Amino acid sequence: MLRLLTLLFAVASAPLTAQTNPKSILPGDPCHGQTPCILDGREYHVKEPDGWDGVTPLPVLLHFHGWARTGKLPVNHGRISGATRRRDVLLLAPTGRNKTWGFRQEGSADVAFANAVLADAAKRYPIDTDNIFVSGYSYGGLMAWRYACESGSGVRAVMSISAALFADGDCAEAPDEFRQVYGLKDNVLRFPFGPDGDTTWPVIFWRTQYGCDTAPQTRDYSITGRRTFTQNTWICGDNSVTFDIHPGGHLIPRGWIGRQLDDLLNRTPTYP
Repeated sequence: MLRLLTLLFAVASAPLTAQTNPKSILPGDPCHGQTPCILDGREYHVKEPDGWDGVTPLPVLLHFHGWARTGKLPVNHGRISGATRRRDVLLLAPTGRNKTWGFRQEGSADVAFANAVLADAAKRYPIDTDNIFVSGYSYGGLMAWRYACESGSGVRAVMSISAALFADGDCAEAPDEFRQVYGLKDNVLRFPFGPDGDTTWPVIFWRTQYGCDTAPQTRDYSITGRRTFTQNTWICGDNSVTFDIHPGGHLIPRGWIGRQLDDLLNRTPTYP
């Protein structure tokens, strides 16, 4: 990841030419929206924020899609691209091989591909290297865990939605923050209750990695007024773990990604 960040910084710091195109810094490049970017025989999709001036460096959200989907879905999804495009964030959505992800074993080729996507996007867009975020839903949430553990250094925050990969082990790398949201009635990737029904168990791995051995700060909050989240936050030195629990099922909660980006980018919370 250090080599990737060095490359991203070098590319993002390069002066833009007079040929700057609002859709990409590569003149005539059709790679955005519905048209995928082709990279090493694979593809990813891009969605620029609304009203981007073509020059200002962009924070990035790298999002891993769910099982049987492609990167085309996130760039059209109101709860994903609807959040990024309103918050001046560039959305990158790689497509997994056979529409799934290799998250089960260490050394996943999909981690390397995700880093290649970030590096390739930095050739097309000016990237704010201090604000790189990673998210994923369902199987993509599991892939976000794998990515966080193998290439999370230098990433501001990783956000996993409706998925938890492991409860023990060691991380070679880790992001500054890990954020999780899960529904108690999830019947696809069932909520992993801990001993004696402990509802904070899904993030025990990250609490251990960061040395969070104190009780969390807890509060209830709502984004839309339709769903209440119970939020547990552990502050662990320079790191933090945030875990939002809701009473629903296997879904991306309305407004949740946007609220995380607002918080991470020090924006006034808005919806959508």
